[in-house]
Amino acid sequence: MSTTFTIQPGQFKLADLRAIWQKPFKLALAESAYAAINESSATIDRIVAKGDAAYGINTGFGKLAKTRIPDEDLELLQKNLILSHSVGSGELIADEVVRLIIAMKIASLARGFSGIRASVIDTMIAAYNAGIMPAIPVKGSVGASGDLAPLSHMTLAIMGEGQVRVDGKMVDAKEALAKAGITPVVLAAKEGLALINGTQVSTALALNGLFLAERLLEAATITGALSVDAAKGSDAPFDPRIHAVRGQPGQIATANIYRTLLNGSEIRQSHLVNDERVQDPYCLRCQPQVMGACLDIINNAARTLLTEANAVTDNPLVFVDTNEVISGGNFHAEPVAFAADTLALAIAEIGSISERRIALLIDASISGLPPFLVPSSGLNSGFMIAHVTAAALASENKSHAHPASVDTIPTSANQEDHVSMATYAGRRLHEMAHNTATIVGIELLAAAQGVDFHQPLKTSDKLTVVHQLLRSKVAFYDKDRFFAPDIEAAKSLVVEGALSAQCADLYSHLYLA
Repeated sequence: MSTTFTIQPGQFKLADLRAIWQKPFKLALAESAYAAINESSATIDRIVAKGDAAYGINTGFGKLAKTRIPDEDLELLQKNLILSHSVGSGELIADEVVRLIIAMKIASLARGFSGIRASVIDTMIAAYNAGIMPAIPVKGSVGASGDLAPLSHMTLAIMGEGQVRVDGKMVDAKEALAKAGITPVVLAAKEGLALINGTQVSTALALNGLFLAERLLEAATITGALSVDAAKGSDAPFDPRIHAVRGQPGQIATANIYRTLLNGSEIRQSHLVNDERVQDPYCLRCQPQVMGACLDIINNAARTLLTEANAVTDNPLVFVDTNEVISGGNFHAEPVAFAADTLALAIAEIGSISERRIALLIDASISGLPPFLVPSSGLNSGFMIAHVTAAALASENKSHAHPASVDTIPTSANQEDHVSMATYAGRRLHEMAHNTATIVGIELLAAAQGVDFHQPLKTSDKLTVVHQLLRSKVAFYDKDRFFAPDIEAAKSLVVEGALSAQCADLYSHLYLA
């Protein structure tokens, strides 16, 4: 972590968040943020000194808000809060998502509405920069009252409690802090609540899904264009006039990508005249309409998630200008849940139409290619069961795409009686994205196989580069062999963004910056 990213509270761009997600950076906080942090913390000190009851500062939590806590027990109150709320379950959140969680939590606290001391934020930064990643179980939040359980596990790390990951290995948090020369935090009034109220876990999980969805869209437009050539499809449906009269921005943008990708294809030139087919199936012809709609909802979700990444979402909030602490509900993650639900639709649809193109390519009666894309079919099964895998994953994604946000369940003895389920909404995107990446990877293999059958005719220059990249990893399928490693290699090209890196100029302008 040699490069340092300086957090300017409230000023994250999506490019910043993508960078933090992609690789570790050291973090720093802008010096200009400390005045607001200190003023907010001083306001809490004044409220404690005055003795008036204030939620989460000198009272219990949730249904216990009417219970007044003596001043001498306020530190214990905050410690007990974190210990009792660290009840997460399931596998641990991946480090790239944890990085987003911590960066967004620091930025939120640093806006000066949370009443937390600068020393706590500085400890978070120091632990992060030492490579100490909190061990945060992925399950246990309903996306309201903040992501209480997972953020409690995050907070344990700076308290020297529980376990953390360092270089991918699990170690005791106390030991990791000591080795890094970091003193564990003793939480003061309000600080535990400030740390665990908030939507940072839901938002980070949804951002992970967003960034994967971007890669899926890029890879699927490339493989979809390659499939057009493999099936000797027409490029007429990508004519700009068709898309201009409809006016949908994503459709216009993606149609341009398909035109550019197919430009100069010898395969296309070979069937411009005397082609008996009048129209291609929808999975070829309607790609701009489907993928363009996916692009539009990806960008809509991105706007919501960027706003949330810059937001203050804990409770109660400290307003230093009036010396007030006001309890509200910014911790309710409904905007994140809606954004994640729409991303689920896009991820599912990208996979769904890709599966249809695989089905087309292996069907000799439609594609004109050898049955199941293999010489000597019958003796060889070729892509027959690879398509079954794609179909299984596409169908699985349909179930996952059911909106999480329409569900709710009351908690905290009915005090917290409507929740967003945003954490699950974001969490399931990762599995969906990997399902779709596998489908698109199978299509990439199938489309490349189809293009190979048209030799000596070549596809376009841009698609030739993609084809060569795949062939550097996976050989032509000339007879049946252990197929799973080929699929995994192709999937990796999709997930890692390697396909679109070959055509970076086509995609750099598509997304919210």
